[in-house]
Amino acid sequence: MDSSGYSGPAGKKKPAPQGGLFCALILASWLLAASEPGQLQASAPVVVASYNIENYTLTGAERTRIKTTGARDAVADVAAGVHPDILGLCEVGSPEALEDLRVRLEKRGARLPYVEYVDGPDPERHVALLSRFPFARRQSLPKVSFELNGVPELVRRGFLDVSVQINPQYVLRLVGVHLKSKLPSPAGEALLRRMEALALRSLVDGIIRENPNVNLLVYGDFNETKEEPSVRGVLGMRGGLNSLTDLPAEDAAGDRWTHYRYFTDVYSRIDYLMVNRALRPELATGRAYISQSPQWRKASDHRLIYTQIIPNER
Repeated sequence: MDSSGYSGPAGKKKPAPQGGLFCALILASWLLAASEPGQLQASAPVVVASYNIENYTLTGAERTRIKTTGARDAVADVAAGVHPDILGLCEVGSPEALEDLRVRLEKRGARLPYVEYVDGPDPERHVALLSRFPFARRQSLPKVSFELNGVPELVRRGFLDVSVQINPQYVLRLVGVHLKSKLPSPAGEALLRRMEALALRSLVDGIIRENPNVNLLVYGDFNETKEEPSVRGVLGMRGGLNSLTDLPAEDAAGDRWTHYRYFTDVYSRIDYLMVNRALRPELATGRAYISQSPQWRKASDHRLIYTQIIPNER
């Protein structure tokens, strides 16, 4: 595996694509596909989902129990139920575990052959992404450093960063994150989470400075509610050119929680989909949704969150 993971149909290892030649091949494949029946039309909605799948592991680790077959089936049922075109994931174990989920999804009609997996410093929990569409560019960052009280630290799960070629004219850039958990740390878990959020904000600023018209969606588990400093810091100054918007989300019953913490018996909203100014006009409804699948508790301590994008530049 290379430093940022792997990509391509069925998880086959392949090097990161190179520049113009790859983009030209992508464009040619889309132009050919456009004449075939059943292909995505330019205005067809694209479903983008984010889901923390709670320690999706196939082998035992020091602190993590193996995900049972029943729980893995439940994860696939929940995810396939929203018919995702792009599925961002947190708490993935090994690449083999990610492939296990991809195969289960395909058996349920959700074919997502393109794969990104970030092999960050955390040996047990990783961020990943499955996509129906090929990648125009991959720029994930498995090792992101920052300094805390003069001591070098690393963002525990790194940052996933891919550009997805949805159609010949439309590219969606996705940044996937899983900020520091609420488990105690000698340095202070809230402070570590705040520093990771600052590193994420720096990445977002750089992306938008490079291309103010980029269609950018940031997703993942932030481990904080939206009034806390980490979330507010990532969103940025309201109305600013580089600001992000947190998509309001609720389920069919009007409930807005995405996580249940068994230890404290608390329901909270800590999972987010955030978009930049350029992407906002292309949201199908301007909001996000939370899966109300009855399988949610068997699958994970989180619920899946998703939105729809109309891939036409506006």
